[in-house]
Amino acid sequence: MSNCVAAMREWVSAVIVKYNFCPFARKEVESQRIHYHPSDAVSVDEAVLDTLEQCRVLDNDSDIETTLVIFAKGFNDFDDFLELIDLANALLVAQGFEGTYQLAHFHPHYVFADAEPEDAANYTNRAPYPALHIIREHSMEQALAQYDDPESIPENNIRLARRKGSRFWQQLLQHCTNAADK
Repeated sequence: MSNCVAAMREWVSAVIVKYNFCPFARKEVESQRIHYHPSDAVSVDEAVLDTLEQCRVLDNDSDIETTLVIFAKGFNDFDDFLELIDLANALLVAQGFEGTYQLAHFHPHYVFADAEPEDAANYTNRAPYPALHIIREHSMEQALAQYDDPESIPENNIRLARRKGSRFWQQLLQHCTNAADK
């Protein structure tokens, strides 16, 4: 297993599941229905094509619930990653995947539009590597329908992130990367 996949698996377990950033992730981790796809893409065009191909993989494999497309070689610059997100979302629509899949996104230097770079809230979307998370919309709708007050999830995550502080999350992300090197 490549280091980027190992780091992202550790991140999903040690951050997303442990701190309940996504209350629906534990079930998919335990049932091993998350596909981790390491992408060699370094250009926006390559990355979008790779992401679209992973949508097709999901179309053809109902045993996979969700996919993380991990960019280990490209998109270290957050602004370049934002460009990728915009184009990937537009092409999801153009390729007929709107209503079937949606994208979430994570980056080591993620900064929300209304946040300062040092705000611990940014760690709710920070990961060891840039990644696009392909989510089955139907599954997300079902999960949200069974969750009391789903609108509170982001607010709860931000409160937790700020309570723990940037240093805590930075060390945890470093742990995830280091665990992959072992």
